Amino acid sequence: MIGWPTRLAALLALLAGALAVSSFVLVFEAGGLVQPGVAIAFGAVMLVGEVIRIWLPNGREAAPLGTAAAIGYALTESVAGTPTTHSAWQVVAVAAGATALGVLPHIISGRAPDADGLARRLVVIATVAFWFRSDSVQDLLTNSGPLAKALIMAAVVGIGGGLDALLAAAVRAERAHAPFARAVVDELRATGALGIAIGITGVLMALAAPVTGLWAVPVFGAPLLLAQFSFRRFATIRMTYLQTIRSLSRVTELGGYTETGHLHRVADLAVAVGTEMGLSDAELRDLEYAALLHDIGQLSLDEPIDGGATSWKSADVQAAIARDGAEVIRQTKVLDRVADIVERQSDPYRRPHEADDPQLSIASRIVRVVNAYDDAVGDSPEPSRQAEALEALRLGMAFDYDPAVVRTLGRVLNRRHGGSH
Repeated sequence: MIGWPTRLAALLALLAGALAVSSFVLVFEAGGLVQPGVAIAFGAVMLVGEVIRIWLPNGREAAPLGTAAAIGYALTESVAGTPTTHSAWQVVAVAAGATALGVLPHIISGRAPDADGLARRLVVIATVAFWFRSDSVQDLLTNSGPLAKALIMAAVVGIGGGLDALLAAAVRAERAHAPFARAVVDELRATGALGIAIGITGVLMALAAPVTGLWAVPVFGAPLLLAQFSFRRFATIRMTYLQTIRSLSRVTELGGYTETGHLHRVADLAVAVGTEMGLSDAELRDLEYAALLHDIGQLSLDEPIDGGATSWKSADVQAAIARDGAEVIRQTKVLDRVADIVERQSDPYRRPHEADDPQLSIASRIVRVVNAYDDAVGDSPEPSRQAEALEALRLGMAFDYDPAVVRTLGRVLNRRHGGSH
């Protein structure tokens, strides 16, 4: 998710800015672009790739075509038999210039660019360019055959891709207060396949350019462009799906069964708690859906509960609401995991003289805790009321509320309210 800059994100932005400015100055002092036709050809594809960048799950942005073209430019040793003489600094300058021009349409249309992603891409491209064009790698390439050369290129790009995943995970972990290892796994799952496609495309451009010339750029960029449109369609479907669930969840608010804003607050807080507890992207998505739909079982009630606060009702009533809600959700035929979370949201994390219930998912425990908290606080800004609600949850940690979830909720609230809990 795009948000306020963290320290690591700020450092990345400063590094990317320094690389961009330095590259412009050095290229200018060297007399301008070397082999400008090659630079413009690759730069044009980078620009188009940035203009049509895509949005991936959980707020991620990517410019597959532009990144592949930048990698291809960094790795290209000759074009149609003519050796390339551009430096790594020129690769950075062309990439930075193309990116700057590519984000302008988005800025004009009111869509702020993902500064983290832009900075990270430039840092990774610079890493690939400087490493590949270093004396040690060039010496290694001199005596290498076609297969060995391709493997060396793939290794350089692979390490660049690994760096990109680590940096992205580190920024997201710092921003969301999520475990770093979990963030790395999620990043690899969300962008790993696309990253491999980007790397392969860049390598193929570089390997084909000596024979086909600049035709290698559009020829090998076309399949990635088609894949990019498929990713965009998938992202649009995913967003439509979430919007549909959000609209469905409002039925209880419109019917007077829950307070306005309750479901949104529970979902927002539940995702924050789940993120810090190390849930994966897929688990967080199910948790968000479950939090948005956790009160839909109230529609089966003859009379709305006062204030919609289910946590104040008896255990039997809570269980009945949970079961009815789960049954409604299962009718969709595609949200079975969400239904399971909702069905067990009213269950205590353990019962007297028993150990923790291993079948009770962490998502159900989170929904139970966060729902009880919001039932007590609502949209009240009063710190005393918030503190009292959290203290009530702590008193119920013996059986009702999972202590790990309550403690995590406390940390989340402390950050949000300046350490008042």
